[in-house]
Amino acid sequence: MINCYKDKLSQLKDPKFAPIFTQIQRGIEREALRMNEQAELSDKPHAKALGSALTHSDITTDYAESLLEFITPVHKDIDELVDNLADLHRFTLDNIDGELLWPMSMPCMVAKEEDIELANYGTSNVGQMKHIYRQGLKHRYGSLMQVISGLHFNYSLGDDAWPVLQAFFNDESNVTDFRSTRYFSLIRNFHRLGWVVPYMFGASPSLCGSFIKNDMPYDFEKLGNGTYYLTHGTSLRLSDLGYTNSEQDNLSICYNDIENYVDSVNNAISMPSEKFEKIGLKEGDVFKQLNSNVLQIENELYAPIRPKRVAKSGQKPSEALKEGGVEYIEVRSLDVNPFVNVGIDKTQIRFLDMFLMHCLLWQDKPMSQEKRQQKIRNLNNVILNGREPGLMLEEGDSEISLEAWMTRLFDALGTIADLFDHHNGGTAYRDCLAELRPMVSDPQATLSGKLMKLLKANELDNTPFGVAQAQKFKQEFSEQDYRQLSAETLRQRAVQSLAEQADIEAADTQSIDDYLADYFSK
Repeated sequence: MINCYKDKLSQLKDPKFAPIFTQIQRGIEREALRMNEQAELSDKPHAKALGSALTHSDITTDYAESLLEFITPVHKDIDELVDNLADLHRFTLDNIDGELLWPMSMPCMVAKEEDIELANYGTSNVGQMKHIYRQGLKHRYGSLMQVISGLHFNYSLGDDAWPVLQAFFNDESNVTDFRSTRYFSLIRNFHRLGWVVPYMFGASPSLCGSFIKNDMPYDFEKLGNGTYYLTHGTSLRLSDLGYTNSEQDNLSICYNDIENYVDSVNNAISMPSEKFEKIGLKEGDVFKQLNSNVLQIENELYAPIRPKRVAKSGQKPSEALKEGGVEYIEVRSLDVNPFVNVGIDKTQIRFLDMFLMHCLLWQDKPMSQEKRQQKIRNLNNVILNGREPGLMLEEGDSEISLEAWMTRLFDALGTIADLFDHHNGGTAYRDCLAELRPMVSDPQATLSGKLMKLLKANELDNTPFGVAQAQKFKQEFSEQDYRQLSAETLRQRAVQSLAEQADIEAADTQSIDDYLADYFSK
């Protein structure tokens, strides 16, 4: 089957197919906790010099006031993408009063969970809704889960790629429908192969003991004064210690086409939860959550990959998808790379280019819920045991070793790499595969393997390692020139964002109760 696939892909060397490989559009959203000099979670508010977390397009916050999020615009050039992300980091570090950015996915030391301050977005209705949503997350799952940092990779093909790709597949539907169909095929294939990402790039095999407040859920080993790790773990961030929602276990989100996906998500949003009903909606005049359904809003759906479209003002994400189709996909299963100052390196980006292209081009079939559960089991197995020698995964009605599956994948990706290099010139993609190939047979060559080897060799806790990396990265940024964005440009954006927030607040005429009632009535 692989040989037939590779033979078909050889057609893509024709120059007319170049846009498929030369116009990839990428964006990055990177989360990072602010920490003080004691390596504790910062208790300071979002710095005014960074602008408004509500309206700034590049620098905002996620769950907590101390959880920064850097958002790049779309870039076709990888160097420009990484430089843009680096500029946001440098400007931030210059404007947070000596604080550092924690360089790992699992959080730094959290003395008391109740001390985690929820992100504040001002007094406007849209700002209050964002805050209430986070109140709901706090009451539903606790705050600790929400101060875990990740990195989201946004990926799409340029407009010129779709007509030629449509010709390649001999598809005669309209281009919008074809684009959505192929993106959903990509998503299904990603679910089938998604364990590859935490295996190779999972970088949270260990965590600070302050994160574990109840009984140990796993058979952890202890390192140093208070770091706990799984012997063969890859990404505790993706385990049920991280982003989970047990109420979502029974949801049947369908990834076979856009209509079924939107319907299944909307059903989840309107599905009552007895567990969340007990929380209550309000305490006096203060909201405790947006509603008591399994999902308050679509963002609460925890998934390693999502179909996305930029929504219009006031439009729900599912409405945007249904109206205009899938615009891009968002990969959400990446840990922050603690060895790189922006949390991801160019080798990872090129691998994702190839891996996602493979998922887009590989012909697949609609996925049953039974098959979906099998893919979830494989993912969880790799998250907890990915570096175990000889680890076996499920494939159909049989089993295959992780190493054998990785070998087969890299064989297929070799053809994809040739196509990228053929149309872009150079050998960057083949060099990328060569650099990463040791991971196929050596789990210790993965990011989690390298991290645990370093921690064990030096009897290091997460904390001193994280602090040393944070200080090193701050120094690197201070010595680096701005490359895509100037400090003055970012200062102007900060000022403008504060003015935009003030305008939004001044324009509000509804009460928050009426605003939410209108929002959920649509």
